[in-house]
Amino acid sequence: MGDHPLDRLGRGAPYRYDDEPELAVAHARAQALLERYNATRHDEQNARRALLDELFGAVGERVVVKPSLRCDYGTPITIGAGTFINYDCVMLDVAPIAIGADCQIASRVQLLTAEHPVDPVPRRAGWESARPITIGDNVWLGGGVIVCPGVTIGNDSVIGAGSVVTRDIPPGVVAVGNPARVIRGASDSSRLGT
Repeated sequence: MGDHPLDRLGRGAPYRYDDEPELAVAHARAQALLERYNATRHDEQNARRALLDELFGAVGERVVVKPSLRCDYGTPITIGAGTFINYDCVMLDVAPIAIGADCQIASRVQLLTAEHPVDPVPRRAGWESARPITIGDNVWLGGGVIVCPGVTIGNDSVIGAGSVVTRDIPPGVVAVGNPARVIRGASDSSRLGT
């Protein structure tokens, strides 16, 4: 494990942003890349791909990320092959965000690893922490889904639009609501093409 603050923060260590000057540098780098990315035209797909490769920790083949995109640092984010991320995605990546292959992430999804103390004294003093988010392969997050810190969503699961995911979701299920709850398995006779 490295000594960069993002490595330490990704393991859940409490921190104060103002005490970590390296975070400001990493944040500025990411914001400059995002500004360029979000200004690209639709016919500049190669430029978009090059910017994603520079911004994120790893990006698989055939990944599409529609602008606008927002994140804090970029390097803690990995995206598997064939994943599609629609407009206005927000990824607060103080801790790692791992998105699997062949995922469908709808518009205005928020993946939020950062958290603040409930106790008002350390919160006022600027303390924060973060927990990683893991999205398995072939997951579909509906429009406006919010995934909270520390959540893992299993392969092949579907999260209904507008849901708030506060705890782990097992593989192969449909979950909806606030907080998101499993309502059934993801496999049924209503599949397209059968």
